[in-house]
Amino acid sequence: MLPYVVKPGDTVLRIAQRFAINPTSLLATNPQIDVSSQLIPGLVLFIPSHAGTMYCVQQGDTFLRLASLFSMSLAALLAANPFLDPKQLVPGQLLAIPLGGYHRIVDARAEYGYKELLQDMDALELEYPFLERVCIGQSVMGKPIYALRIGEGPRKVHFNAAMHANEWITTPLLMTFIEDAAGACSLSRKLGGVDMRALIEQVTLWFVPMVNPDGVELVQEGLRHEHPHYAELLQWNRQSHRFTKWKANIRGVDLNDQFPAFWEEEVERRAVAGPGPRDYPGTAPLSEPEAKALAAFTTEQQFDLVVAMHTQGQEIYWNYRGYEPPEAESIAGRLGQASGYKPVKLRGSDAGYKDWFIYEYRKPGFTIEVGQGVNPLPIESFPDLYDEVRPLLLAVIQTMCGK
Repeated sequence: MLPYVVKPGDTVLRIAQRFAINPTSLLATNPQIDVSSQLIPGLVLFIPSHAGTMYCVQQGDTFLRLASLFSMSLAALLAANPFLDPKQLVPGQLLAIPLGGYHRIVDARAEYGYKELLQDMDALELEYPFLERVCIGQSVMGKPIYALRIGEGPRKVHFNAAMHANEWITTPLLMTFIEDAAGACSLSRKLGGVDMRALIEQVTLWFVPMVNPDGVELVQEGLRHEHPHYAELLQWNRQSHRFTKWKANIRGVDLNDQFPAFWEEEVERRAVAGPGPRDYPGTAPLSEPEAKALAAFTTEQQFDLVVAMHTQGQEIYWNYRGYEPPEAESIAGRLGQASGYKPVKLRGSDAGYKDWFIYEYRKPGFTIEVGQGVNPLPIESFPDLYDEVRPLLLAVIQTMCGK
């Protein structure tokens, strides 16, 4: 068995993923923890033996070359060697080569947070140089908020995810679609029967995979004493250290109640006095840097259609106070046919991102409620969720091409 010292941000699933072992084996070897444990940095765990081989680094080797040599993703090789600097491989170093590794860049088998997002964006840019990454703003705690672009077409479509912290599973869903779309474009192959290379000649796709990185980190990793907002967050969460129900940003503001579309009515309807896990619209529209960044990016790009991904309910919201364009309902019907989700004409909701987009631009905007269950949806449901989401996202893009 191999001893392992827990680091900040580690979870049971992340450690099992890193060492390519079954989480059950890790728990059996370390009976003092369970899958929901908040692991304390410095705690020593024991990693059970697992199949694999070793490789001695040669002159000129890089992680990218070795990943290609052993037919695995760059992310899988990096995860198997967490203590090595990928930019400074030294001849003679030993690398672990996992057998039967996960041959994708985006790996949704454990909690998917901001660190995983940054690592995967780096790997995707290496693999697909035609991807563009831009920073559109920062979170309250200074984390850059990124957008990724695929395509050069005149019509612009935007997708965003993880606006609500405990709905973070929407981020790996969107990132997996980005990887699949980029791979299909690169290899001139079809994705779900759709010619992606032909589509991106007509449509530019802009993705913001994680709108609320501070909140996602809080939900996944819990609250530690050194957190700069420790006292306030504990108070807002009713003195509980469990943040699995937290939807808001790190200042306790619900980002999807932040947009200038009848915001005052939403404040009155919510009737939430102050910061907390959910439903507090803030002190003014766009008071929070995450919402302000997304609104500014939308204004700059002048999208033709937007999709905000949330969980859960298997529903598609397509209208807003009659300001939606005539074609919105028929597009929602098409998305419903592709995914099995139910188009819903929503009432009694204001100040959301798609509400503001429809109100401001009179263009099609949609909120997609992915999956069924209780947030956060279990990561074990990811394959089924992606099977639902992928045809829906493809249908959105095809709609903009008139197909």
